[in-house]
Amino acid sequence: MGKNRLYFGDNLDVLREKITTASIDMVYLDPPFNSNRSYSVIFNKNGEVSDDNAQIQAFDDTWRWTHATEQQYIEFVTTAQGAVADALTAFRTMLGENDAMAYLVNMSARLVELHRVLKPTGSLYLHCDPTMSHYLKVLLDGIFDPRNFRNEIIWKRTAAKGLSTTRLARNHDVILNYTRSSKSFWNLDAAFIPYDLDDLDEKTSAKYKYTDDDGRVYRLSDLTNPNPDRPNLTYEFMGMTKVWRWTKERMTQALEDGLIVQTEPGTIPQLKRYIDEQRGRPLSDVWTDIPPLNSQAAERLGYPTQKPLALMERIIELSTAPGDVILDPFCGCGTTVDAAQKLGRKWVGVDITYIAVDLITKRLTHTYGDSIRATFDVDGIPKDVGGAQKMFDKDPFEFERWAVSQVSAQPNQKQVGDKGIDGVGRFLLDTKGGTGKLLVSVKGGKTINPGMVRDLAGTVKSQGAQMGVFITLAPATKGVTDAVNHGGVYTHPGGQTFPVLQHITVAELMAGKKLKLPLMYAPYIAAKQQKIIADQHSLW
Repeated sequence: MGKNRLYFGDNLDVLREKITTASIDMVYLDPPFNSNRSYSVIFNKNGEVSDDNAQIQAFDDTWRWTHATEQQYIEFVTTAQGAVADALTAFRTMLGENDAMAYLVNMSARLVELHRVLKPTGSLYLHCDPTMSHYLKVLLDGIFDPRNFRNEIIWKRTAAKGLSTTRLARNHDVILNYTRSSKSFWNLDAAFIPYDLDDLDEKTSAKYKYTDDDGRVYRLSDLTNPNPDRPNLTYEFMGMTKVWRWTKERMTQALEDGLIVQTEPGTIPQLKRYIDEQRGRPLSDVWTDIPPLNSQAAERLGYPTQKPLALMERIIELSTAPGDVILDPFCGCGTTVDAAQKLGRKWVGVDITYIAVDLITKRLTHTYGDSIRATFDVDGIPKDVGGAQKMFDKDPFEFERWAVSQVSAQPNQKQVGDKGIDGVGRFLLDTKGGTGKLLVSVKGGKTINPGMVRDLAGTVKSQGAQMGVFITLAPATKGVTDAVNHGGVYTHPGGQTFPVLQHITVAELMAGKKLKLPLMYAPYIAAKQQKIIADQHSLW
């Protein structure tokens, strides 16, 4: 594999058209599903999907039972072979035609492709919650073979909550781990948690109760041989004749190295085992030591389903080696990609929303510097005006998100109630952290008019913003140019002046033209992280 790749598009299309067979070392996926609801609502054929999650909203049509889903189901059970087709048929009999069944139909096709792209030594980790985990496990059994099931990992994602008057609090996620074959790679060293001397459990602390003069903590272990019939290992050592584990030469060397002690004269010599030389505490399939991201977490990006970086690092280290290729087909805000980059793995990310692709690009740049952009390609976004036009024709909302991101602003997560504003940019006002606001309006139609500029000007004023940017596919008319030029001037507290309104076409953006703007905050990045930008760039 050459460069790392980030794909904007439907992951099923990307898997079938872009990812070659047996090219991936590990897959992690966290497919969105409306699991915040009670069971009765999830399986309600007429229920509405909650719109408080941007990624679920993006997959709204995909997880609905429609005529297209019916056709997908028929094609899949007709062409798929064996247990997975039988499982899907049984699910339909049991569940009927609802959102959950649509989800399982769509996931089946994707899981088959993920199985195809894995190397024989590869592993898959599917992250879900107890709402759908049992159905997904049956599908995975049918695709991967039950003999290749490795673990059902339980991750405690939140503390227990009260008000559970009819059931226990739901506070864990499920991560299903399967391998492509019995030849799967496994990093045994990563399956241990290093000991923390300040937080040893009672049993470990009771064993490691000795400390050397240099502060190293150790325990004493037996040096005798469990096999009593070893004449070559039977000899006298430190006044004791025993069947020892080692030869006399090795025992003597260990004594000279200070590794053997006799606690009292006449007692059996014992071996020092230093705690800092041990692998640590064996990792189980219940993970309670990785807390979820709270509102103050430095890595938090405000993405509704964001997982901790430490969680992804653990999974990646368990099943891959440096240089291996990681694939996340629902990469969201890019935690898998970030962890893979940090750990020296290659990566492939796919997401169906441009806002996610843009966020990941900016996240990587923020974390690793501008030079990181040369190490990965983004596939599926416009490379020229023709590509931008095609994007608008296919999905105007995604076109708006793409255009907004080109001027360092953050696109809207939803398309409703935007009052003609498609994105918001923030810029530094003063050294105390004050921010100004830039509103962005995008029009992809073939004609534009001065009224659109006046609407933007009115919204800038009513929302207390300082500036507005008008982005269009169509070139400016004289009336549009006049309306922009009469927008007035904004004076920044630093003394610089900027046009209140500016217009730029997609062609100009792609040609490298820059707007006259103050120092803009990078979209999506938490304010705590952004302080670095403010410290390094001053307008005064």
